Amino acid sequence: MKIVLTGGGTGGHITPILALAHELKRLKPDIHIVYIGEHGGKFAHMVVDNPNIDEIRTVWAGKFRRYHGESWLQRLLDVQTNVLNFRDVFYFLVGTLQALVLLRRLRPDAVLLKGGFVGVPAGLAAAFWRIPFVTHDSDSLPGLANRLVARWATYHATAMSAENYPYPAASVKYVGVLVSDNHKPVTAQIQSEFKTHIDVPSDCRLLVVTGGSGGSGSINTAIKKLLPGLLDDYQDLYVVHQVGKGKQGIYKGFSHARLRVMELLIPMYKYTGASDVVVTRAGATTVAELGVQGRATIIVPNPLLTGGHQLVNAKILEEQGGVIVVNETTLDIPQDLDAAIRRLLDSSQERKRLGKHLQDNTIRDAAHELAVVVLAVAGKS
Repeated sequence: MKIVLTGGGTGGHITPILALAHELKRLKPDIHIVYIGEHGGKFAHMVVDNPNIDEIRTVWAGKFRRYHGESWLQRLLDVQTNVLNFRDVFYFLVGTLQALVLLRRLRPDAVLLKGGFVGVPAGLAAAFWRIPFVTHDSDSLPGLANRLVARWATYHATAMSAENYPYPAASVKYVGVLVSDNHKPVTAQIQSEFKTHIDVPSDCRLLVVTGGSGGSGSINTAIKKLLPGLLDDYQDLYVVHQVGKGKQGIYKGFSHARLRVMELLIPMYKYTGASDVVVTRAGATTVAELGVQGRATIIVPNPLLTGGHQLVNAKILEEQGGVIVVNETTLDIPQDLDAAIRRLLDSSQERKRLGKHLQDNTIRDAAHELAVVVLAVAGKS
């Protein structure tokens, strides 16, 4: 049996693909898994040498750039974005032709589209050759790439229940958000072991800050403003701040023995598992990972991402009582973020309560659920 997994654009697309590949191999060790990524993709290194990926192929892909909250006039006057979008039309056309040839040669039994613009050429090619495919949406709002090919999909696997999506209810498979098998519920003992692994005292309070795989300029700036006061007031506080590649200069002129500034957190699960409090974006994969681990989480949703999907994610999570939400518009004078961090640092009971609520609303075996769906579709092809 041969399965194609495709998706990309951010690490948030590729990490779930690798989790699914691992589960597919566990359920069916002789399966052949091909990953189709974007030509020149920034996060392709995440797939290289992964033992669960048997073959890697790439196609060109075109991205349609648009930003939440922009008016039509703003979009019309955004010359740079319009030029890039025009260029990427040609990338999309070339990628679609490449995908048509590639899928004809591979002849997979099924295709999984995780999202991201590279999935559109693959989805169209799968539809053309009548190869069954499944989409997966991690966010509460389906991505444009999946929506463009939705009419030809056999099933739509989703992070939340069917009523949150515009797909026909009968085609929706509610599986949750995929996370790697490294993410497991974290007990006090495991947390202490993780702290030792990342070289911080096991009895300290640890704040972990991450703005996603690329970092977040607004969160970085806000945290830098807050840290002197936090580190002075909490003498047992250690801070690990993932600022993003090339962004360590934010701390130029400031250092502290209990502050660690990093471009990336590798392995991520040990840092978040060691944490007492996490500040992060509202990316679905990251929040699901924290939910499986049961971490006390403060989220600052990015208001500019397509469709405002992080704002919707944050609203649902806040209503479930699993996170504290801080509005990005307050970060210039970050009193709300400061208050939220101190509230959790001051109360172990509040941290436990918040972590448990997030954990209770997180499906822990989403990779298994989706693998079962994909294998069933492949078996009928």
